[in-house]
Amino acid sequence: MTGATKTPRDDLALYLTRFHHEMAETDEDPAAILDRYCTPDFEQWNDGLRLGRDRLIAHARPARKNVTRVRTDVQDLLVASDRAAARYTLTATMRDGSTFASEIYMFGTFAADGRLRRIDQITRVLQGA
Repeated sequence: MTGATKTPRDDLALYLTRFHHEMAETDEDPAAILDRYCTPDFEQWNDGLRLGRDRLIAHARPARKNVTRVRTDVQDLLVASDRAAARYTLTATMRDGSTFASEIYMFGTFAADGRLRRIDQITRVLQGA
């Protein structure tokens, strides 16, 4: 990572906004995006389901086909040493004009270089999005 690039530990709110946008709305290689923010051994557990590196990269392809816009609204955030917690809302606008919104409770662990090593998330689908 370059000195000018903020790590998730440096600015977790910025990471939450950029990561989702870059994975869903850009043409950049999803592997390069993941490497920028996460360690090679990164694991994400979402509602008890393990999403490893390959699965997260594969998830970007259908997201890019179906999503036209992603918005992240961070409500709560705490970073302490190598740990983080956040509560945020992720809203995706789909190609057919519908929206999908989830409230996400995230707990993370950082590596020494400030990238994420692990994320555990609990999600709740929001009605009336």
